[in-house]
Amino acid sequence: MTRAYNFSPGPAALPETVLRQAQADMLEFGDAGASIVEISHRGPEFLELARQAEADLRNLIEIPDDYAVLFPAGGATTQQALIALNFAAAGQRVDYVVSGHWGRTALKQLVSVDVNVAASGEADGFRTIPARESWRLSKDAAYVHVTANETIHGVEFRPAWGQVPPDTGDVPLFADFSSSIASEPIEVSKYGLIYAGAQKNLGPVGISVVIVRRDLLERAGQPRADIFDYRSQLKGESMLNTPPTWNWYLLGQTVRWMIDEGGTAEFDRRSDVKSTLLYGAIDGSGGFYRNEVAPEVRSRMNVPFFLPDAALDGAFLSGAREAGLIGLKGHRVLGGMRASIYNAMPVEGVQALVDYMQEFQKRHG
Repeated sequence: MTRAYNFSPGPAALPETVLRQAQADMLEFGDAGASIVEISHRGPEFLELARQAEADLRNLIEIPDDYAVLFPAGGATTQQALIALNFAAAGQRVDYVVSGHWGRTALKQLVSVDVNVAASGEADGFRTIPARESWRLSKDAAYVHVTANETIHGVEFRPAWGQVPPDTGDVPLFADFSSSIASEPIEVSKYGLIYAGAQKNLGPVGISVVIVRRDLLERAGQPRADIFDYRSQLKGESMLNTPPTWNWYLLGQTVRWMIDEGGTAEFDRRSDVKSTLLYGAIDGSGGFYRNEVAPEVRSRMNVPFFLPDAALDGAFLSGAREAGLIGLKGHRVLGGMRASIYNAMPVEGVQALVDYMQEFQKRHG
């Protein structure tokens, strides 16, 4: 078997070590006498697995004790709808900073609150993040929402942009970390809430992580069914209904792998190496390849780039597939190419992509 280097933005590549362990546990999990996908979520084996996954995640990203951790089913878009229901009263002001497609998508999930778009990068095609001093924040907002990394447009809150995380005063900062969580140390205490769909850095599609300051859970929010209430989910250990057990298992395995590899400090180092290598190839191509994002906010996880002529896109993707490089087609919103270089992507994979890009330019430049 020859596995390709998978640059897909999500569902994304999982570590081969995790996949091989999952292959074994698919048939029989430990001494359970049954597959991991067959055992009860109420049984001792799965309860131990779930609690260990939380303990490992707390260890990996240093989550303080005054923060609760939830593992709800679904993806980040579901959480975008639920955070307003849980933390804002009907008609209350909420502030959103829109830095790309997924920040704009988050706005669509809001139906019963007063939405203030405090800042937006849409005017320049989401190639930059508006300077913090330009944000029009509301003193009475329930929270300020940002997207830490935009998977499609390839912009990320980086230190070169300014203050990271941005200061929002007494109003809690909520952040979508779906495509950058665990890629570097996070100062969790600077946020009121962090959420992430797992299918990029944490595991497979179908499960999310919500990290929330416990005192915020005391807010009444809006009327909502019990299944949509974070307080009820916490009390029920994210198991009010049957959870996606296989996805939870894979998330736990992936988190354990990241700890064994050296934790967020090590992945921060690797992210620098990989992104520097790829952006160097783009910027050093003499204009054959181009990335249009302002350098100070370039994402280290998702790198969109364009060829000089869109007519070459098909040949580039076909040749990449033959070279063992997959998942490089850009999102339909933006076009072009996109290389997602999450934690599971080794440096060797990025080097293989760079080598192919240089060879393709020689033939078509």
